[in-house]
Amino acid sequence: MNIQDILTIYDYNYWANKRILSASEKVTGEQFLAPANFPFSGLRGTLVHIMDAEFGWRMFFKENNWSAPDLKETEFPTLAAIQTRWKKEEQEFRTYLATLRDEDMTSHKHYTNEKGEPRNRILWQCLWHVVNHGTQHRSEAAALLTDYGSSPGNLDFTVYLIETQKS
Repeated sequence: MNIQDILTIYDYNYWANKRILSASEKVTGEQFLAPANFPFSGLRGTLVHIMDAEFGWRMFFKENNWSAPDLKETEFPTLAAIQTRWKKEEQEFRTYLATLRDEDMTSHKHYTNEKGEPRNRILWQCLWHVVNHGTQHRSEAAALLTDYGSSPGNLDFTVYLIETQKS
């Protein structure tokens, strides 16, 4: 995998995030805060979890350790608070990505997971994981939004390509 591929995948990631956030603007405050039967509860918890994962991995990539504090759901009482922080996070992640070169993609990242198990991953695999993780949880957010009558529409990569590529 090369850096251009990674940049395309991240462009898709942020396009899909924006679709979810845009659809989230149409739900009520009660729906935004309502608990649900998903791993991170309701819409707010799911959005914060996706954003927290992006933040945590970015900090790991930059600092080579997991010292960044977890983002807490209660720190984001409103959708506007999430949108503001996520915009900043996207800018910071894009700034990090802009420092990478093709040869960086095969560098190794060593860490210990939350169970104390050592991991040895290649950078492009970690970068891909962040986007794939977001895809999983965006699908949960999309299900909630659809139930609330505010579907984000199709989030497929091919739809992203159709909407963003020039003829």
